[in-house]
Amino acid sequence: MSDGAPNLVDVSTSAIAVSGLRKSFGDKKVLDGIDLDVPEGTIFSLLGPNGAGKTTTVNVLTTLTRADAGTVRVAGHDVTTDTRAVRAAIGVTGQFAAVDEMLTGRENLQLMADLRHVGGAAGRRLVTSLLDRFDLADAAGKPASTYSGGMRRKLDLAMTLVGDPRIIFLDEPTTGLDPRSRRTMWDIVRTLVADGVTIFLTTQYLDEADQLADRVAVLDRGRLVAEGTPADLKRRIPGSHVELRFADLADLDTAARVLPGAVRDDGDLTLRVPDAGGSAALRGLLDRLDEHSISAEEFAVRTPDLDDVFLALTGHPNAEVVAR
Repeated sequence: MSDGAPNLVDVSTSAIAVSGLRKSFGDKKVLDGIDLDVPEGTIFSLLGPNGAGKTTTVNVLTTLTRADAGTVRVAGHDVTTDTRAVRAAIGVTGQFAAVDEMLTGRENLQLMADLRHVGGAAGRRLVTSLLDRFDLADAAGKPASTYSGGMRRKLDLAMTLVGDPRIIFLDEPTTGLDPRSRRTMWDIVRTLVADGVTIFLTTQYLDEADQLADRVAVLDRGRLVAEGTPADLKRRIPGSHVELRFADLADLDTAARVLPGAVRDDGDLTLRVPDAGGSAALRGLLDRLDEHSISAEEFAVRTPDLDDVFLALTGHPNAEVVAR
């Protein structure tokens, strides 16, 4: 959060360290003093509705936009005074695969190797290694125009890795992909992090942030309104409950009398009981049912998801979450 003075962070262990970042365009204040600390080798996800300031944040971190105030260090380098070093340390994969459809997969990678001055035998070995790593070897000689959406996203990410970046900015990496391709990309991202790479992720899929991110920050109207692990953020939102389903209306009636304050649904034969949290509370609830010889056919603990968190913090529904 940024209500007071900027937080001081240990930049020696941070892949990205931001203090008091501010940016305006004309009279419009886009970033209003945000602080971020992204440890090395982790996945950090930035969420926010349209106009929240996510793209501006990423543009500042990747040296494409100059901040008005604050300090920003990426890979230990100041983004304003050491731009070249920052760019050498990062990779950026945009929302849309930036591949040349007229070239083959191998040619796209070779072009990137040439641009990165990795030529000769070393460049060819690197290209072959990336094709194998991303399961693109069989399609290496085919034009990228013939690739599926998932294959293009994999090729795009492989091209980003040519420069061996230690920090990668991923903008909606799985937009438009089928479920199987999405999970393949998730596996690739996890493998990168296991190898020590840091991922800065923006995504329109809150379940993606929930699955991948070590920490999540919610940006709204240029300010950070929450930051923490996905589990931490979900615990902040009331609404956890135990859902009990019964065989018939008689059991439901009895359970409703035994558990005052529960919300019943006669159509589904269910009771929603506010969850006090922890295994002891759940055990106590089931013991009370057992004391009255009531048997629930099913029970489940329901907790808020990141959609609930996002709506509670910003007042905007999930449908408005895009990386813009």
